[in-house]
Amino acid sequence: MTEFEGKTTSLRSKIMSNIHSTGTKPEVLLRKRLYHEGIRYRVNYKKLPGSPDIVITKYKIVVFVDGEFWHGYNWEKKRTRIKRNRNYWIQKIQKNINRDSQQNQELHQMGWTVLHFWSHDVLKNTDYVVQTILYYVRGMEEDPGGTEGSFFQSGITAI
Repeated sequence: MTEFEGKTTSLRSKIMSNIHSTGTKPEVLLRKRLYHEGIRYRVNYKKLPGSPDIVITKYKIVVFVDGEFWHGYNWEKKRTRIKRNRNYWIQKIQKNINRDSQQNQELHQMGWTVLHFWSHDVLKNTDYVVQTILYYVRGMEEDPGGTEGSFFQSGITAI
């Protein structure tokens, strides 16, 4: 039995409305670790498309910590498991995925390096995530503008 089975739509709506989009545990953990590494950043920078969770302006690097449900982790498999309000949720999550892709393209065209991490990866593999970000920072220190807006998501690099 899942957490929501047997609950009314209004109760589910109330539960879902309590989910926050900023200041989540994975974001705060990552920010603290980056600060400890000497990386200074801005949080939810509204001057850029998508208001990235972490923006390292000095190196033109943006970091998004994506929630698995909202951003469609393993989407092709998970979408078949949605049972209630199926049309609404599938449309909503697909719209989020499309919006993320559009914002990545805009940021890339503006010369930013875009890094995406799933929240469960940040929680379970924090060292790896921090080292990945530091890798890009060091790359920008050595060759500013050299890694033109690459895109990274959970261990896979693509443009």
